[in-house]
Amino acid sequence: MTFMKLKRLAAIALVAALAGGPLAGSALAQTASNTTTTNTTVTDTNTTAAAPAAAAPAAAAPAPAAAPTPPKIDTGDTAWMLTSSVLVLMMTIPGLALFYAGMVRKKNILATLAQSFAATALITVLWMVIGYSIAFTDGGANNKLIGGVKYLLLGPMGLNATSSLAPTIPESVYMFFQMTFAIITPALIAGALADRMKFSAFLAFMGSWLLLVYCPIAHWVWGGGWLGAAGALDYAGGTVVHLNAGTAGLVAALMLGKRKGLGTENMAPHNLAYSVIGASLLWVGWFGFNAGSAVTSNVNAGMAAVATQIATAGATLAWMVCEWIIAKKPSVLGMVSGAVAGLVAITPASGFVNPMDALLIGLAAGVVCYISAVHVKKIFGYDDALDAWGVHGVGGALGALLTGVFASSAINSVGKGWIHDHNPHQMILQLEDIGATFLYCGAVTFVILLVIKYTIGLRVSEEVEVEGLDINLHGEVVQA
Repeated sequence: MTFMKLKRLAAIALVAALAGGPLAGSALAQTASNTTTTNTTVTDTNTTAAAPAAAAPAAAAPAPAAAPTPPKIDTGDTAWMLTSSVLVLMMTIPGLALFYAGMVRKKNILATLAQSFAATALITVLWMVIGYSIAFTDGGANNKLIGGVKYLLLGPMGLNATSSLAPTIPESVYMFFQMTFAIITPALIAGALADRMKFSAFLAFMGSWLLLVYCPIAHWVWGGGWLGAAGALDYAGGTVVHLNAGTAGLVAALMLGKRKGLGTENMAPHNLAYSVIGASLLWVGWFGFNAGSAVTSNVNAGMAAVATQIATAGATLAWMVCEWIIAKKPSVLGMVSGAVAGLVAITPASGFVNPMDALLIGLAAGVVCYISAVHVKKIFGYDDALDAWGVHGVGGALGALLTGVFASSAINSVGKGWIHDHNPHQMILQLEDIGATFLYCGAVTFVILLVIKYTIGLRVSEEVEVEGLDINLHGEVVQA
């Protein structure tokens, strides 16, 4: 053996003696393994001999278990959630704004666009001031019903803060994502109010409804409240967003009354091209809505995206075929309405169902929402101008119910439904979710509108309605 090898072994032995144990896993152990077979044998012998000595203290006094390492902020999850937040914001402006604006008459296009745009600004500020706090923070003794107020003005939200509801992303990103949901939900109600509500009344209603209706229901289902704790399933907002907004739209439509000239004047959409563009933006943005609700960039987000695409396509075709059979022509407005119906219905189920069941939900939504928006509305005679109730209310309730039917623990361990997991009790929980949302939203919406009606008034004058909201409320008109 050369002098250099002897020197090398001596150094290894010295370090081993000082360390008092084996060298496995260290850089020095790797160096030792590159020596001769004889040297390796010596090292193994030392390791075996040292083992009982090392084990004795452990048997006498077990070491305390290490505290679990808190989840770290994940850059992949954060990137996906930032993307999802922007996609959902795009659903309101410009998506919903164009979708609704294309379906009204020319004299009211700007007023309709203004409702979505102004709602986005107003709700952003209210969400920052108090909305996020009462929806998604701990309310202490009252947590089953409402969150707390310690996040007033987002005071405690530091740069590196995280929420227990989304531990792998900054809380600022989670707050932003939930803000975009809070923005679009009240804005959806505008579809039932088209052509006849004062702009001042609209703003007062949006702000009040956000804080008194949306935030409590969001807390009940997602923020630690009683419905979520009971086991109600709502992956991305079938009841919190769509049934909630649709119910408010129905109440508002009934309280406002019918548009002047309904049934006697031509109220055909002025520019369906706007509506197609808006519906297309909604379809694309909805992947942020549903897949983003996984709150991580993982397999759940992937399956939710697939379910969303399949259900939307199925609903589009189902509405189109129904209209083709009954009205003899498949209209463009019908196709885009069917797509939105499918998006709505798959929303609560998207993270719980397989692709086949997503298709069934989409087909059911296309048929049921077509009947509701086109025929049931005529039978009962209410003026839900742009079908906020017929599509969002009915579609949201249908989707929530079918979530209980098709949810599968094979897709998401949280979701144990009737068909796949033989759990009919989930249907009872879904019905409780639907009923609580409908009753609470309907009652509080009625009270809010009643207060506004007897203070600043709800509806524009007959002269303003006839001439148009654009020129009278905003001093502008569409030239082209």
